[in-house]
Amino acid sequence: MAASSSLIFITGGVRSGKSSFAERLATEFADKTGGKLTYIATGVPSDREMKLRIEKHQRDRLAKGSIWRTLEQPVNIGDLASKISENDIILLDCVTTLLNNQLFVANRNLDESDLAAVKERIQTGIMELRNRAKTVIVVSNEVLHEPIFHDHFILMYGKLLGQIHQFLVNLADQAYLVEAGIPIMMKGMRQ
Repeated sequence: MAASSSLIFITGGVRSGKSSFAERLATEFADKTGGKLTYIATGVPSDREMKLRIEKHQRDRLAKGSIWRTLEQPVNIGDLASKISENDIILLDCVTTLLNNQLFVANRNLDESDLAAVKERIQTGIMELRNRAKTVIVVSNEVLHEPIFHDHFILMYGKLLGQIHQFLVNLADQAYLVEAGIPIMMKGMRQ
């Protein structure tokens, strides 16, 4: 593990301001430590709305004047570990998209062992990044607050995401819930 490596978990509802908060936090850490900003993007421009969201995130980062290295990795984020150094401040955005991508990469019906493997791949990948970087900030959506209809796949997705969130919060030095643009610290102390 990199010296003084830390993990920060940020969650919130859709369009709650969690990505903006995560970018501000990453920039603050980079300014304090001389760290290098690395953005790991899991989104795939699969439709017009997603393409516009990706472009907005890119414009927002450029407008703030910080220099970001962007790595696009929609699946198997652990594969990026060799590209990460102990000076990197990583922003991984986001776990919900990563989980979607990992579930659909097989493009078949998934059984319990497949689901366990997907969860393990995501958790291990994040830990591999943390073991190499100065700081890893992980963003995710709090979809479990949304109404879940009685669809087997949606229930399975919600269960997996909840388990991944619990794993990350357990390991996190800090955890935040962002509501209406206001970050609420749920775990840890602000550095």
